[in-house]
Amino acid sequence: MKAALMTEPGKLSIVEREMPQIKENEVLVKIEHVGVCGSDLHYYEYGRIGNFVVEKPIVLGHEAAGRVVETGKNVKTLRKGDLVALEPGITCGKCEFCKTGRYNLCPDVEFLATPPYDGAFVEYIAYPEDMCFKLPPEMDTMEGALIEPLAVGFHTANQANAQIGESAVILGAGCIGLVILMSLLARGLREVYITDIIDLRLKKAEEIGAKKCINARESKVVEEIMKLTDNKGVDIVIDAAGSKITTQQTVDLVKRGGRIILVGMAANPVIEYDFGKLQAKEAVLNTVFRYRNIYPAAIKAVGEKMIDVKQIVTDVFGFSEIKKALEYNIVNKEKTVKVVIDMNK
Repeated sequence: MKAALMTEPGKLSIVEREMPQIKENEVLVKIEHVGVCGSDLHYYEYGRIGNFVVEKPIVLGHEAAGRVVETGKNVKTLRKGDLVALEPGITCGKCEFCKTGRYNLCPDVEFLATPPYDGAFVEYIAYPEDMCFKLPPEMDTMEGALIEPLAVGFHTANQANAQIGESAVILGAGCIGLVILMSLLARGLREVYITDIIDLRLKKAEEIGAKKCINARESKVVEEIMKLTDNKGVDIVIDAAGSKITTQQTVDLVKRGGRIILVGMAANPVIEYDFGKLQAKEAVLNTVFRYRNIYPAAIKAVGEKMIDVKQIVTDVFGFSEIKKALEYNIVNKEKTVKVVIDMNK
């Protein structure tokens, strides 16, 4: 089979590999669509994200969906021909976090395209049955691949305990900011504001249903939000950008007794923060790391047309164009929101 192998940062080529052999509890999936994540871009451009460092050749891509072409003898819930979305983290199932349902915190997780584990920019992958989620007839594999980022949006809404009638602001309207917007709207929130510095992203947010989109280059975000909320601030502040500026803004934007959720990861995570103001407001500070127990609900929401996750897609490239797709995405940040690889092209 073919695989897109990154031998070092900035160098990627299509190579031949042996077909994977499935185990008794695994299925063989022909990959059809893979989303390009910001982590893929960081690994390709810099060779690392925080403490995760690429030390040997690696296959990138973890937002994947495809078609089952073979099943192991102990597989019971999937059949040949089923379309599936792959949840990219294979956890140990034995630690305290796995046993208490918080498996996204498993210290021994094998996460696709996170060093040293290969990802899904391959023609075929052998994968555990219980981490492959069947798609309904109403869904295709592009939507299936986008379930992964949407799961981050759902988990963020859960961590925020978002309720109908509450107000929220999302800092950052990239892919994750937009799926968070979709998730909040699906939970009944209508007063959701969003900020960014790229007009294309703000246009997408407006199409999805944000109440007001604010260009942070042209407006003072804190002042604007205070005008919109009678100087009270919002119930929920979500930092999806992960920049020093947006992280520091969260405590100024949150209402007294409100909630702050940190989703985006800053390049330099050591940031000066006004904890005195946080305490004076008795606001809650929470964080997001990936997701857990989300895929079935996210798939149902897309399948039942509650969420049109394809709205975030701006560009589609073929399997042979993966290197081009990564470089295009890096250079054209103001022209792209979500790049997807069609593995059949």
